[in-house]
Amino acid sequence: MTHAPDLVDINALALARRRINPERGYFLHDLAIDDVKDRLSFVNKSFTKMVIVTGSPAPWAAAFPDATIVADHETLDIAENSCDLIIHAMCLHWANDPVGQLIQCNRALRPDGLFIAVMLGGATLNELRTCLAEAETQIKGGLSPRVLPMGEIRDVGALLQRASFALPVADSAIITTSYDTAFHLMRDLRDMGETNAMTQRPKTFTSRAVFGKAAEIYALNYSDDDGRITASFEQIILTGWAPSEDQPKPLRPGSAKMRLADALGAIETPLRD
Repeated sequence: MTHAPDLVDINALALARRRINPERGYFLHDLAIDDVKDRLSFVNKSFTKMVIVTGSPAPWAAAFPDATIVADHETLDIAENSCDLIIHAMCLHWANDPVGQLIQCNRALRPDGLFIAVMLGGATLNELRTCLAEAETQIKGGLSPRVLPMGEIRDVGALLQRASFALPVADSAIITTSYDTAFHLMRDLRDMGETNAMTQRPKTFTSRAVFGKAAEIYALNYSDDDGRITASFEQIILTGWAPSEDQPKPLRPGSAKMRLADALGAIETPLRD
């Protein structure tokens, strides 16, 4: 059986991450950290062993000094049944095998351990994606893969079930930012280590004409009232629990002791044949 080529070039991704500007490149991580801390504050459970899987360890280590930081390699360096909280931090969208990452995390958790993943979703950079595609079509008559395709929340949420997590939940939020120009946005992506690392990316330099036309299209179609261009980042948050006998289980069909209409105080209207 032929193995499908990897979507992500891990060497190119590692190079992009080495170029992260720590003074400018962590604002999405900071937002993710605030979200994770807020969610943990509502969990009525104490955690004794926390592991964070990430390709950008600095902000997460600072925010959770008691956590063990693990790189997001294809094979995670986490022993089975060794921890009760895993945070997969802003890197699952770069995984060539996201289901494999989730399965490994599930195996590493003790029963009733909590898993939280924060990642970028499909609406991320949709404006830039559209403008680059239009500019390249106009100038070169074709398209090249330039912005990483990211999962939609419905598809990403289904991965939790494939990885056998209990009580899976997926939700998302759109973060809207603004920049002077598209070139300022692309510089910020470089500072964040989120530049193009796809295996099928163009291997030659792209002409300034393409980027110039993309910036022109961007300014024309996605500018705010102040004349700044807007950019969207979708943050998807996944939560699931390692299966445990102590967790609530769904009732068997037909085992209810009260009709739904009675519980809601509603009048039940029979359907016509």
